[in-house]
Parts: sequence; C-alpha cells; structure tokens
Amino acid sequence: PRFPAMASDSGDGHATLKRCLAVLRDARNDSEQFAALLLVTKAVRAGEVDAKTRRQIFDAIGFTFPTRLLLSRQPPAGCPPHTFRALGLTLLACFCTDPQLAGHSQILNKIPTFNDVLLSPCDPDSTSMVDDVYQCLSAVLATARGPRELVTKGTVSALCQAYLSGGHGSDRALTLLVGLLAIAEAKCWQRDAPQLLAVLSKLSNDFLQAEDMTKFELCEVLPHFIPLSPPLTENSQGSECLSRLYKGLADVLGSKLSQSQRDPALKLAASLVQACGAEWIPAGSAGSKFLALLVNLACVEVRLTLEEPDPLEVEGKKEVVTACYVLMEMGIQECLREESPLLENVQKVQLMRIMEEAFGAVIFYLRQVKQEELQEPFIFASVRVLGAWMAEETSSLKQEICELLPFLVDYARKLFKEGSPAVNLPQAELVSTEGSALPQDALRFLLPGFCHLTAEDRPRDILISEGAPALLCEYFLQQWEVLTSESTAPGLTSPEMSLQTTCGVFLNLVVTAPDLVRRDKTFSSLMDVLLKSLPLLLPQKHHLVLAANVATLGLMMARILSGSA
Repeated sequence: PRFPAMASDSGDGHATLKRCLAVLRDARNDSEQFAALLLVTKAVRAGEVDAKTRRQIFDAIGFTFPTRLLLSRQPPAGCPPHTFRALGLTLLACFCTDPQLAGHSQILNKIPTFNDVLLSPCDPDSTSMVDDVYQCLSAVLATARGPRELVTKGTVSALCQAYLSGGHGSDRALTLLVGLLAIAEAKCWQRDAPQLLAVLSKLSNDFLQAEDMTKFELCEVLPHFIPLSPPLTENSQGSECLSRLYKGLADVLGSKLSQSQRDPALKLAASLVQACGAEWIPAGSAGSKFLALLVNLACVEVRLTLEEPDPLEVEGKKEVVTACYVLMEMGIQECLREESPLLENVQKVQLMRIMEEAFGAVIFYLRQVKQEELQEPFIFASVRVLGAWMAEETSSLKQEICELLPFLVDYARKLFKEGSPAVNLPQAELVSTEGSALPQDALRFLLPGFCHLTAEDRPRDILISEGAPALLCEYFLQQWEVLTSESTAPGLTSPEMSLQTTCGVFLNLVVTAPDLVRRDKTFSSLMDVLLKSLPLLLPQKHHLVLAANVATLGLMMARILSGSA
C-alpha cells in the first residue's frame, strides 16, 4: 500500500516520486527503503527527474545509502548479482548532475569503484552500470579537483583498457581520455605512458587503414595523443606510430581536399612537428616531397587568410593558421639544415621564395592590428613566427620589416611591462588559441632578428628612436634575475640564451653608435648590471659563454664610458 505503481506518463508519477522520497526519509527498515529506491531509480533512469527533485533525492538519502549499495555483495532473491551495485551507481550518476556534488569527496573516493566497473566484463544486463559510470566520470572531470584525482586513482589506465577492448561505451572512454589529456597531459603520460601508447597505436593504425570520413575525424582526435614528452622516437612502438601517421598524412595531403578536410590534417602535422621536429618524416625523395608539400600548403593557407583579412574569417581560422606557423618554422629550420638535409637545394630555394610571400602576408596582417587585440595569443604566435624568419633571413622583406619595427618594439614593451617574469613556454602552448595563460616573452623571439638589424643603419636608427635600448636593458636585468633564481644545472636555458643575444645587440650598438652609449643613461645602468653579474658568472664553468659575452661587452663599454663617474 505504501508503494503504488508509478505512472511514468502523467503528473501522478511526480506525486508518486514525492511519496517515495518521503518513504526514503522515514523508512522503518532496509526492505522498505529498497522498495522505495527501486521506484526512485526507475524515475531517474527514465529521465523524469529535474534538478530540484534530484536535490530532494540526495537530501533524502545522502551518500551513505548508495555507498552501502556499492559494498553489498548479497542481491535480493531472484535478482542479478550486481543489482545493488547498479542501483548505487544510478543514484551517484543522478547526484553527479549537480556540479557541487560531483566534486564532493564522497564521489571522488568512489573513483576506484568506477574504474573497476569499466574493467569488468560487460554483459547485456550491466550496460546501464557502464553508462552510469561514464556519466559520473564526465561530471568529475568537469570539477576543479576531478582531473588530478582521476589521474592519481588510475582512471587513465582504466579508460585506455576500456577503449582498446571495444566494449560498450568505448567511444565515451576515448572522449574522456581526450578531455583528461587536454587538462593534464604531462601527468597522464608520466603515469600511464604504456597504456596511452597502446591507444595511440590503435588510433594510428585506424588512421592509416581508414578510407572514409573516419580518417578526418581521427585527424581531430590524434593530436591529443601525441606527447611532447616522452619523445615518441625513443621506442619502437612510438616509431611505428609515427611511421603510420606519416603514411596516412601523405595519403591525405596528396589528395584533393575540401577546407574542412585539410585543416585538421594540417593541425595533426603541426602537433607532430611540435613533438618530434622533422624526425617523423623519412629521408629520401618521398619524404622531401612531402615536407615541401606540407610547408607549401601552410604558406598558401597563411596567405589566403591574412592577405585580405576579413575579421570574421580570420577569427575562425586562427587555430589552423597557428598550426601553419609551426610548419613554416620547421620549413625555415629545414632550409637551413646542412647536415643530412631532408630537402634538396632546388627545393630549399623554392620554399624560401614561397615562405617570403607568406611572411609578407603576416607583416601585412600585423600592421592592421588594433591596440585592443594586442593580448590575443594569435598576435603572439604571429610575432613569434616572424621573429623566427627575421632571425635567419636578413635580406628579404627588409623595407616591410623596417616599417613594422615600431609596432614590434611597442608590442614587446607592452607584454614585458604587463606580463609576469618570462617563462620558457613550449611551442605546444601556441597551437591552441584558447585559454587565459598568455605567454608574455615576445622579446625572446625578436632578439635574434634585432641582433641582425642593429648591424644596419636604417633599422638601427628606428630601434633607437623607438626606445629599444632602454627596453633591452630592463629585459637584461629581468632575465639575469630569472637566471640567478634558477638551479645551476649545466645546459643552455632560455634566460641564458636571451642574455647572450641581448649582449650581441648591445655590442652592435657599442660598435656602431658610440655617441649613443655616451649620452644615454641606459648604458650606465647596464654597466652597473654587468659589473655585478660578471663575478657571479666566472666561477660557474657552464656559464662560460655568457661570461665571455658579458666581459667583452663590459670592456667595450668601459672604453667609451671611461670618463664618467
């Protein structure tokens, strides 16, 4: 009498649900609570429960009863062995739709149970349990503490095995893995590299074999499974994955493609370049043609997007153009490579000409940038790739670069003044244009180009008139502080490289503009920094090159400043 049949298609169902909730609160024994619970879970599974009712269910039973259900090993007479467990999971999946409850420690400590369900054989009667577990894990992933808890409690390995088994819900396992890797890639690979490598092996094999739209869908998924560390080239399984990805991409990019098909392929190629440079491209005629095609396609995409920029079109293409920048940067490096080059000389000449046109488009785009756009990561990526070109190619686009110099100095100054101390940001941070962690150290990428330009009259005069020496002096001091605060392990760090290149810029100014050194107080301040830093550098053998730079610059400046106090 206390449990009338639930009418699922009328308002009576809601009235019955409320009566059941009252029973759950006031139950005289487990069997009454269990009977009421059956009706509640039936409503939950039928999707008849709104947010307010879900909260009422939680207030009625809390976490204690679902926990008891998960631990119980004795099912009711005539029921399947996992009956209690299934009910408990349904209730937890219901609670997890509330973000506050999803991040509760009572949910987080059930993660090992969720993993067990994924790893258990799934018969037709237990598919709803698997669905409930995926719902719980998806909700946990969306909380602040969730990703860390999932990684440390072994969910990555469980999801990998669930995906590889191809059982019920394996597509949801892959989606969750993508989400986890997007948030905590380094920790996931650090803890579960063999399992993730097995997933990458399956994905790369599927990518190579696919002959339909699946190939392009995999282009979107695969970049999430290509780690920056550990390098895939370190073991045979990783090398086999790279070989399959190369063959699959060569097949894709060698075909006639629509834009929606080409863009994900270019992004996949860029993620491989970030992780492995050009090592995944084999030597020989086929490899050199593929590399040339890749850079060529990237340059065409950049020109099409940036030469006549429609703001709406550029907005939608930022991610793929940033990927193209990565491919162009590789193109520059490969054109300069003399030892075991992948490209023939004729290909190098052709690519340099094509890249010159693409960098002309980048310069044209940067000249249109408004002040309110300066903090955008895409602007940073554009400045960075132009810096790579300026560092190596000093003769082309000279006029255009001179005209852009005021913008570049102003941009670098704004980021330097507004930003935090420079950090060594990997290229990977630049592929996605989303997120608020903006890289701040634009000067690091512009310094090599500035070093070339200060050796020439016109660009040097522009840099001086725009206040570059004072900015570089401040930057030198900041990088020195970063260097001295780091551990002194041998190896060339980013701050040390920046300091060496800044010394090169100042040496050019000392040699070509001694009057500036005499009259500008910037150089007196710089002299103070050099005098304080040299004694600290000399005892450290692994800083020998920087010490030589500082000593040379100091002696050259001392000759000019000998008359000053």
